[in-house]
Amino acid sequence: MYYKSLTILGIRGVPASHGGFETFAEYLCRYLKDKGWNITVYCQEDGIGPIYESQWEGINRVHIPVKNTGPLGTIIFDLKATLHSLRNRGVFLTLGYNTAIFNLLHRLWGKRNVINMDGIEWKRQKWGAIAKAWFWLNERFGCWFGNHLVADHPRIEDHLATRVNRGKITMIPYGGLEVGDADVSYLEEYDLQPDGYAVVIARPEPENSILEIVSGFSEKQRGKKLVVLGNYETGNPYHQQIKDLASDEVVFTGGIYDVAKVSAIRFFARCYVHGHQVGGTNPSLVEAIGAGNAILAHDNPFNRWVAKDGALYFSSVNDVSKAFDHFFQEDELVEDLKNATQGNFSSNFQWDEILAQYENLLLEHYPREAT
Repeated sequence: MYYKSLTILGIRGVPASHGGFETFAEYLCRYLKDKGWNITVYCQEDGIGPIYESQWEGINRVHIPVKNTGPLGTIIFDLKATLHSLRNRGVFLTLGYNTAIFNLLHRLWGKRNVINMDGIEWKRQKWGAIAKAWFWLNERFGCWFGNHLVADHPRIEDHLATRVNRGKITMIPYGGLEVGDADVSYLEEYDLQPDGYAVVIARPEPENSILEIVSGFSEKQRGKKLVVLGNYETGNPYHQQIKDLASDEVVFTGGIYDVAKVSAIRFFARCYVHGHQVGGTNPSLVEAIGAGNAILAHDNPFNRWVAKDGALYFSSVNDVSKAFDHFFQEDELVEDLKNATQGNFSSNFQWDEILAQYENLLLEHYPREAT
């Protein structure tokens, strides 16, 4: 017998096939279903046709076909999902604020909506002036229209506290799975040896420091490899610049979407390299912590709070080059960083503890009339 209802908005759907929010939603759905919750997730589909419903592992899915692609398609989907969701009972969880203007409807209809405010999207270098203005406005709409806000990092909490009273914000980080072993045979496809390479897993955008990482690694022959996951498109100037600077020891694998394969490449790496310059608790960095990696990370408050003493930090190409010297030559350093990472994971990023915090928060904001 179900005793609570939850509606999840703001993602492409479950099971996860796109990004960190979808992965989180998948974990949360399974966790809450086992606790007796009735859960509805809105799912974006390509194409045209009527809205339809399905079940996935006991989760109600509402599928909304959208013929448009890119940001416009996402906006149309979010609007349709918001309108459809107004008939639902219980508490709402919106993941991200990119179309928070639509959450005004939840307020007008008296729905209790908790919004995870994600990172500071309007500061990202990849967006033009119009997109930045849209995100800047919607960040404020999310702060105003949400009944309660979730920040996944203390710095995000501090930022949101400049918009609303701190009592309206709860800080809950992103979680990760502990990876204690992996199938080494996955390395054969890329001619890799355990402990013989560093790995970067990130979208190839300027704010993720891919150019600086590849440039610093490629300053000299190292007898090791740098494995770069992600789709690098022909005709994209930034992508081409990265490839032009890369030495013959840099391996571009393309996008890899097999979770077991990605986990193996991360697990057997000498170190994981994280160049993100903005954002809160980044899922990819937490996954590296869950794999017990030694880490090289861009030096900023977001990464320092997440990686703590399990990382070396860089601010320049020269820093990157020197850090790779240390990683590939000093076994004791790598072991110390791995030990620090494992302790950090055990103390701060366990999924069960994080999902329990979410359930408690949702129960706090559950509408009385829906019980």
